[in-house]
Formats: sequence, C-alpha cells, structure tokens
Amino acid sequence: MFGWLKSARWLAMGVVAVSLSAGAQQQFVEGKEFLRLKNVQPVESGTKIEVIEFYSYACNHCRDLEEHLGPWIKKIPADVAFKRVPVTFQPAWANLGKIYYTLDALGRDDLSAKVFDSIHRANVKLQDEKTFFEWAGNNGLDSKKVAEMWNSFSINSKMNRAKTLAANYQVDSVPMLFIDGKYRVQPHLLKGSHKEVPDALNFLISKARSERK
Repeated sequence: MFGWLKSARWLAMGVVAVSLSAGAQQQFVEGKEFLRLKNVQPVESGTKIEVIEFYSYACNHCRDLEEHLGPWIKKIPADVAFKRVPVTFQPAWANLGKIYYTLDALGRDDLSAKVFDSIHRANVKLQDEKTFFEWAGNNGLDSKKVAEMWNSFSINSKMNRAKTLAANYQVDSVPMLFIDGKYRVQPHLLKGSHKEVPDALNFLISKARSERK
C-alpha cells in the first residue's frame, strides 16, 4: 500500500510539472493573437532578430505598455535587437519623436519612462522644445548639448527614416510591434492585453529563431 501511495504521489507531481511547463511555453495563435505579414520587410539588425516598437509618447496605450515592455527590454537575449520607432500621426507628435532620438543619441533613452510620466501624469507640454530643453536640464542633461542634438542633421534624418519605416510596415495605430520583419503583435489582440506582450514577443522571437535556422 505504501509503495502504491508513493508511486501515485510522484505521478501527481509529474502531472503538475508537465502542466507548469505547458503554461511556461504559452502558445499564441497566428491570425488571432498575432499576424504574419504578407510582405516580409527587410531588417537592419544583421544576424540578430529584430524587434521594432512603433509608438508615440503621446499615446496612452503606449504609456500603459511601457510598464511591461521596459523591464522586458532590459533582459532581451543576446541575439535580439530592439528598437523604438516614433510615429507622427499628428504634427505635435513630431517633436515627441525628436525627444526620443535626442535622448537615444545622448545615451539617455533610459529616461523614456520619465517622459511618459511627465506627459501623462504631470501634464508637462514636452512637445514644446523650450519646455523639453528645460526638462532635460532638470533631469541631469546639459541643455546646450540637448539643443544642439535636437537641431542636428542626424536627428532630422532619423525622423525621416522613421516615417519611411512606418509607411513600409503600414502602421496605422500604436503601439504596434514587429518581429523580424514578418510578425505583427498588438496588445488589444492578446487576452492579457499589455501585460501579455512580453510573452508574445518571446514566443515569436523563438519562432523567428527556428525559422532562420
């Protein structure tokens, strides 16, 4: 009897382990929770798997996603390249795009979360360049260097490239994410919405990795 109970206990533990493993390897359904692009886009990441987030600092949903995407970005695998691409659906969004590229060029894209908070929680009008320069100075940056970078040819070129990419990927809403130029993910298509995006990205990165092989 004791031996039978012991065997049953180990069997039950095995079932639980299998169940947990299945949960850890969550599956996402093509055509329902993610879409495969009809026209595959070229990537700029070489041998790395490219993940692009099209977004805007003005977008409430992009702000909500940042809570989950920010921590994920810090732990991406070595064979993955992540980049943000700001969109300019409205004229005021152009300066918000320049904020991102300016911070990125100065090595301070870690301030993205603060940009979101300042705009959506503190109602700071960062689309006004003088307000942004002042904000940058208050956050440890050299306002003069920020202004120089803001008005540089490099930033303007990146903004033009961002518009081209958004057109190529047919981006008409944000946030919208693409994996390796072939898969599209949007939070509203996922059961868990924003919080499920990291799991969906991991799933599609693994899928892209296997397809590259």
